[in-house]
Amino acid sequence: MGKKRLFLINGPNLNMLGKREPATYGKKSLEDVETLVKEVAAEQGFEVKSFQSNHEGDLVDWIQRAEEEAEGIVINPAAYTHTSIALRDAISAISKPVVEIHISNVHERESFRHTSMLAPVCSGQVLGFGIDGYRLATLGMIQKIESEGRNHS
Repeated sequence: MGKKRLFLINGPNLNMLGKREPATYGKKSLEDVETLVKEVAAEQGFEVKSFQSNHEGDLVDWIQRAEEEAEGIVINPAAYTHTSIALRDAISAISKPVVEIHISNVHERESFRHTSMLAPVCSGQVLGFGIDGYRLATLGMIQKIESEGRNHS
């Protein structure tokens, strides 16, 4: 069997990283994020398939694909965090672990950002560490996958 695979899924407006509100989201691009995650995962023997969309249904499709194609998902659902029952249901429908990541600390921001529809169905959540949060989320996801694998042996 080849390398184990993770999905890195990024939601709406994350294609604008580096340009959009750099004081909040930093100056790194989505390509920089994808490179970081791929490097961190490769050091642990994992490959990464990255996907970004501004469309909720496309994100649902990728979450569902993970059931057959990935060991787990690192997802920044962006604004859909606070509104998407569809993403929540998609995560609930798969057996693979999911870690939710946010670049900013959403609890320091507007009150409507304080509630995640997805957190209750995710294995973990990383927020407020900037782009480095993706590294932390990736390592946490890999640790979860590896520990579950040992528990089933």
